Amino acid sequence: MITVMQGALGLASGVLVGFSLGLVGGGGSILAVPLMVYVVGVPDPHVAIGTSAIAVAANAAVNLGNHARGGNVHWSCALVFAAAGVIGALGGASLGKTVDGNNLLVLFAILMLVIALLMLKTRSRAGEARVEISIANTPALLALGLVTGTLSGFFGIGGGFLIVPALMLATGMSIMSAISSSLVAVTAFGLTTAFSYAWSGMISWNLAAVFIVGGLLGGLAGTGSARHLSRRRGALNTTFASIIIVVALYMLARNIYVT
Repeated sequence: MITVMQGALGLASGVLVGFSLGLVGGGGSILAVPLMVYVVGVPDPHVAIGTSAIAVAANAAVNLGNHARGGNVHWSCALVFAAAGVIGALGGASLGKTVDGNNLLVLFAILMLVIALLMLKTRSRAGEARVEISIANTPALLALGLVTGTLSGFFGIGGGFLIVPALMLATGMSIMSAISSSLVAVTAFGLTTAFSYAWSGMISWNLAAVFIVGGLLGGLAGTGSARHLSRRRGALNTTFASIIIVVALYMLARNIYVT
């Protein structure tokens, strides 16, 4: 069971996660774990990871519907990428459960900083508005999907901050299309990771339910903001990378202080 305060904080955190998912695709998966640990007060990082995984997957699925109605999801590329990633996520989640939770958070934060810097470096790339699955890009989609899925499962995250640049690299699609399409894999990876953690009894179902409700509310505003920012050159990439950097630095500071 969770306390009333944890429920309220979980609801508010869910709103932030849902907004982030709608705005930058997988950004919600970045925010979910630290919010669970540092704001809601979940004592076991592994329970926080498992709970956030199911919450992020549910909210990503809803946000996927919002983006799909806008015609920005490239289904063929996204499904191939996600299929390969699910295999990796199963293996990654099994390995991640054996690693100390605080060490996982530190490694996660370092990886976030690397990805953020890469996103800032390539922020001027416009990309293609429409892309299709092909013999040329299928190997890259499968390989990057497998690697991204493994990392997502290992760290217990939806992995959108990995998926977005991976989709752009594999297919040359635009940032807006990559964000929208990434939600297919975020949903798939989150469900896969959640299944693995649920099997080990590492999910707080009451907290997950509250988190999901908050995420549904935040997702509506996030999706609208993403469409607005897509009209401004580089703004979406910069926003995406800035969120990652701020959260990563906070996580590093907290874990270094604790140790």
